[in-house]
Amino acid sequence: MPAPAPSADPGGAASASASASAPVAVLGECVADAFVRPPATDAGTPAIGLDVLPGGGPANTAVALARLATPTRFLGRISGDVFGRLFRDHLAESGVDLSSTVGAHEPSTLAVADVDDEGRADYSFHAENTADFQWTPQELAAAADGPLSCLHTGSLALVRPPGGPAIEELLAGVRQRATVSVDPNVRPLLVEPAAYRGALPRWCAAADILRLSDDDLAHLVPEGTSLEEAAGTFHEHGARLVVVTLGADGVFASLDGEHLRVPAPPVTVVDSVGAGDSFMAGFLHSLHEAGVLGGRLDALGPEHLAAALHFGIRVAAAVCAVRGANPPWAGEL
Repeated sequence: MPAPAPSADPGGAASASASASAPVAVLGECVADAFVRPPATDAGTPAIGLDVLPGGGPANTAVALARLATPTRFLGRISGDVFGRLFRDHLAESGVDLSSTVGAHEPSTLAVADVDDEGRADYSFHAENTADFQWTPQELAAAADGPLSCLHTGSLALVRPPGGPAIEELLAGVRQRATVSVDPNVRPLLVEPAAYRGALPRWCAAADILRLSDDDLAHLVPEGTSLEEAAGTFHEHGARLVVVTLGADGVFASLDGEHLRVPAPPVTVVDSVGAGDSFMAGFLHSLHEAGVLGGRLDALGPEHLAAALHFGIRVAAAVCAVRGANPPWAGEL
């Protein structure tokens, strides 16, 4: 990619430093994650037991970032229903700044998760006409106003209409003042993978950081494509840093074509819900602490990248060891 043009502002270095220390903003959905359990009823009564926990990929990332003591703003449309109240309490108690959220009249998004013996969750979604996806350009402009070091977005909010296209337009403007991070978080039960494949070149052009899971990659590139080949394609579309989480096999990263792999620590997995979201929080937290956010990652070197990958994996492992998306606090690490 061509080098950025030098700043004409004589205080440019100070401005970059201030931007790097500004909050991280996370834009996207909250989802009520309902986990199936044996019902607390008399035998023979037809019923399903559900434990409902606050979730949603972007909300999980915001919670994990704030618990790591990174200044974090959540940009979301949160319903006034019972689940919306659960989301607000959970985010606020974790230290997330909710001043940029929109109070929505639409209902919350619900996902019912059936977890298998290996800890992987099989979801059914209830997401039609829900609050998370109804963004207007005016709401987004107001929510994203103010200093930011990074805007992290993706998941369903970026791909579902009517709000998805408006978020795409927002990224171009935010890119002028902050690092942009995108996590597609492919959900084939709700959105055809072809929609992600069609949008991915545009997302890469807007993003400095592209994070995917190995499951995401299976939906987005032809079978047999290597990690290195996939990263090369995403670099060609514009993303400088490509990160692919590989579950128990650790994480792969490519910065401008320079490749790095980091192994995962051993962990007894309860479930993997929120692991990728929490990895990204740990990763961004480390980059924020290093002062390399705020622009096009020009200050990001191999040492910073390796440290961020290692820390992200530690946070993800801690989440895998507990039920649901319950990321650790800084003191627990």
